[in-house]
This record gives sequence, structure tokens and C-alpha cells, in this order.
Amino acid sequence: MSLALLAIIALALAFDFINGFHDAANSIATVVSTRVLSPRIAVLWAAFFNFIAFLIFQTRVASNISKGVDPAVATLTIVASGLVGAIVWDLLTWWWGLPTSSSHALLGGLAGAAVVKAGFGALDGHFFLTTAAFIVISPAVGLALAIGIMHALIRSLGDKPPGRLERIFRKLQLVSAAGYSLGHGGNDAQKTMGIIVAALAAEGLFQHTPGQSTIPLWVVLACHAAMGVGTMSGGWRIVRTMGMRITKLTPIEGFCAETSGAASLFLATALGIPVSTTHTITGAIVGTGSVRKFSAVRWGVAGRIVWAWVLTIPGSAAIGALTYLAARAIGIPG
Repeated sequence: MSLALLAIIALALAFDFINGFHDAANSIATVVSTRVLSPRIAVLWAAFFNFIAFLIFQTRVASNISKGVDPAVATLTIVASGLVGAIVWDLLTWWWGLPTSSSHALLGGLAGAAVVKAGFGALDGHFFLTTAAFIVISPAVGLALAIGIMHALIRSLGDKPPGRLERIFRKLQLVSAAGYSLGHGGNDAQKTMGIIVAALAAEGLFQHTPGQSTIPLWVVLACHAAMGVGTMSGGWRIVRTMGMRITKLTPIEGFCAETSGAASLFLATALGIPVSTTHTITGAIVGTGSVRKFSAVRWGVAGRIVWAWVLTIPGSAAIGALTYLAARAIGIPG
């Protein structure tokens, strides 16, 4: 491997770490806000299940991302520019305390650099349009599932003693949080795998085989490990936004939100679609809160989050494009 390729792999793993750090809130916000687990134990719990997700999910998401940009166009400079766009956007939104999508930041950064080099024809239009559609679909699915599960629980539990129910659902939240963290690791770690594979392919060290989605094992393990370590570092600004500012959660509501989010992520990963874990869990949290009382949701906070979602792809694409132009301006081959 060349030094340039090693540097790109290191940058990709740095993004994966930041992804875990930035999106730790998605996995632990509900279980921390309901005080089922302390923040320190919660991040360890989430990181463990982030890592072992490679044992459960196939790497379809990674394969699709690695082919999102025409291999004839993809270069190390394109990949590096895309990663810089995603990392800068993630750090900015972490600082602002906004739970945005690392997935869409990565795709936006990569697309911005590729379009500057070769135009929109360099992108796999079907893949990017499907991913864009799931900006709307994934939170809607999370919201709908959360509302359905919440109503089903309300009807089935009836007038059982609240204290006993809370004790039961505090334990069940451990299971639902583990399931959500599995889904998070299974979908999000694969995005970095796809980027590393794209870099390997640009150097002629990996060849896409039609009908197969085999990713080198060392890439799989490295990406899950980087995400797990990032999750252990925790993004507390976003934890507060997700777990406390959108709506106040009880253990029952936390269980509903996590279960709904996990089901959505499992489905998307099985289909090979890179979705936003942030969008999914936010929709689920809003769904559970609105069942209890529509006014229980702080719609102003939810509105700020949605605006951050809308701006993620164009914002990271602009940073990726500028990074690519700057690299070319100083003589780095494109």
C-alpha cells in the first residue's frame, strides 16, 4: 500500500470514530434520559453492540456505497475530499448540539467532490436518489412504528400498577438499547467500509465482483472497532438534545423508541440502504412523545433538527467540493 492510501484509510477510520462519537446519542440518549443506565455504562453497552454487529449483518450497505461514485472517476483525492467534508460537518453540528446524519454528510462530501471533477454523471443516480428518499422515509417509519407500539402497549397494559411497569420496562430497555446499537453499528460502520473499499479500488487493490458483496475482513473489523471506540467517547451535547430537549421520556417510551428505531435499521441494512440512525431515532422519539400528549413534543427543537437534516447534504457537499478544489490548486493529482 502507498503512503497516500494508508493516509486515506486512517482518515476514514477517524471519520468512523467521529461517527461513533457524534451518533453515540442515537444509541444511548433514551436509556440515559430515563436513568436506566448511567452515561458511562450506557456508552460501554452501546459500543459493545456496535462492534459485534459485524457478526449479524451482511455488508450490502458497504458494497453499495463503494460503488456510489463511478470507479473510473473515484480517486484518492475524491475519497479524501469526501471524508473531509463529512468530518467537518459532523464536528460543526456536534458543536451546535444538533443530531444530524453522518451517513448523509459522508455521501454529500463524496458527491460534492465527484461532481466538481466529472459532473453529475459520475454518481450512481439510483443509489443517491434512494438514499435521499430515505431522509423522509426512515424518520416516518420510526415515527409510525413508535406510535403503533405505544398504542399497543397502552391497550394491553391497561391499568396495571405504574411502579411495577416501570421496573419491567427499565429492564426491557436494556434489550431495546442493545438492539438499537446493533442496528447502528450494522448500518453506520458499513459506510466507512464502503469508503475504504472505494479507496482500495481506486488503487487497483480491490475489484467489485457482480452479484457479490465481499468486504475484506480487516476492513470490517477496523471499522467496527473505530466506531465502538468513538461511541465510548460519547457526544454529550447531542445526548442532551435527543434525550431531554425533544420530549421527556419514561422507560416505556424509551423502550418503544429504541425498538422502533432498531426495527427500521435492521430492515434498511438488510436491503443494503444507508439510512440515518439519527433520523430514525428522532422520528421514533417524536412518535412516542406525541402519543402521550401532542404538546409534550418541543416542536421548536424538532424544527431545528429538521433544518439541520435538510442542510446536511448540501453543506457537506460544499465542503467536499471546496476541499477537492483546494487539493487540485496546490498540485495534488485528482
